[in-house]
Amino acid sequence: MNIKRVIAAAIAVTIVGFIYSWITCGWLFNWVYTLEPINVWKPMGDMTTWMTWMNIGGFILNIILVGVFAYLYKGIPCKGIKKGLCFGLIVWLVGTLPGMFSTYMLMTVNTTFVIYWIFNSLVKYLLLGAVIAAIYKE
Repeated sequence: MNIKRVIAAAIAVTIVGFIYSWITCGWLFNWVYTLEPINVWKPMGDMTTWMTWMNIGGFILNIILVGVFAYLYKGIPCKGIKKGLCFGLIVWLVGTLPGMFSTYMLMTVNTTFVIYWIFNSLVKYLLLGAVIAAIYKE
């Protein structure tokens, strides 16, 4: 495992993920977060502190994401960017779908919100997988 590539890819994925989330959740589709019930959201408090912790936590999770890609590298089918797309699809299938199913079944959230996060996460993980594959090459 090439640690320099893992860190470089994690930095890139953190930046791309932040921009993607800002465009989709913060601007283009932010109306989803106003659907009832809205009392499920934690108050953000001080925005600077909140954003700092979100970015630190996201970066740590992205190091893990890229580390898993590096660990599974030879077992992921395809080559190049397609390898990253395949990885992104796998992460979405085993990560997002079970979590969103549990969210829908166990929490009082709007169905539109759950559907939005399912499809938004699919696009995001395909994009992040492609970025990882473009940077992490063995």
